[in-house]
Amino acid sequence: MYPAELVKPMREDLTSVGFEELFTAEAVEKAINAEGTTLVVVNSVCGCAAANARPGAKMSLLNDKKPSNTVTVFAGVDTEAVNAARGLMVPFPPSSPSMALFKNGELVHMIERHHIEGRPAEMIAENLKEAYNEFC
Repeated sequence: MYPAELVKPMREDLTSVGFEELFTAEAVEKAINAEGTTLVVVNSVCGCAAANARPGAKMSLLNDKKPSNTVTVFAGVDTEAVNAARGLMVPFPPSSPSMALFKNGELVHMIERHHIEGRPAEMIAENLKEAYNEFC
């Protein structure tokens, strides 16, 4: 587990733009199974989360179509919530950071860590916007 004071600014990077933090398996299942679309960001302390994933997720919301819900779980901190989210992201292996778009509880788009590392935030945002335009 990472210390709360370490991850606080990383959490706030997403919550400051409206992402809801989820801490329990029940909250994850409720959010993902909600009507409409839900973007789940598996947040992380790694550099690619700071430089690419979180900025890309935030930029993606500057789009005409966007998810009904935006939520986040924090790898290495919110174990129960992360495990529940990853369980719904099958067949994709666990990775963090990662992002998944669900529509009415069904996984419709996935961005794994290897799609995030080494790619600029703008490219990640465009990938998500294309998914929003198709599914939202």
